[in-house]
Amino acid sequence: MSNVHQHATASNEEHGSHAGHDQHSADADHADHADHAHHGSHGHHGSHPATWGVAASATLHCLTGCAVGEILGMVIGTALGWNAAATIVLAVALAFFFGYAFSMRGVLRAGVGFKQALKVALAADTVSIAVMEIVDNGVMVAVPGAMEAGLGTVLFWGALAFAFLVAFLITMPVNKWLIGRGRGHAVAHAYHH
Repeated sequence: MSNVHQHATASNEEHGSHAGHDQHSADADHADHADHAHHGSHGHHGSHPATWGVAASATLHCLTGCAVGEILGMVIGTALGWNAAATIVLAVALAFFFGYAFSMRGVLRAGVGFKQALKVALAADTVSIAVMEIVDNGVMVAVPGAMEAGLGTVLFWGALAFAFLVAFLITMPVNKWLIGRGRGHAVAHAYHH
């Protein structure tokens, strides 16, 4: 007989049988299970239903971080007179930086350490940010003269706003698909209680 089993047996003999203890344990397990069931849409097992509202919210969250980085990169690159490629590289790098930073902020507020928060942000946002960046930069390049237009022009800001709209509309179904499979923003959602 193992030491653990001997200790448990001796403890039961010393304190008598606790008939209610087994029920209490089962109730606690059931409560934990019920609580876990509440978190079913958080990406722990298999596929989960994802609504368009949840997908829109996740995409808007992603767009916010991306837009801050994208605008900052476009403004810096354009103001410095950089070519389109250098400006896009800076804008994409800053979009990823701010996208991850915004996600980490919520996870860190939940009391998670920096390293784990970074892992959550990477798992939650990488695909969404990548799709958004490919689309919005593609639109900016496709709009004639948008990348060369000055910061004071309607063409630059109009093209950028249009690029964000197109990126949002294309990224939202991607996020819905990811969330439905317990990936993407479903990973970070578990920390936003």
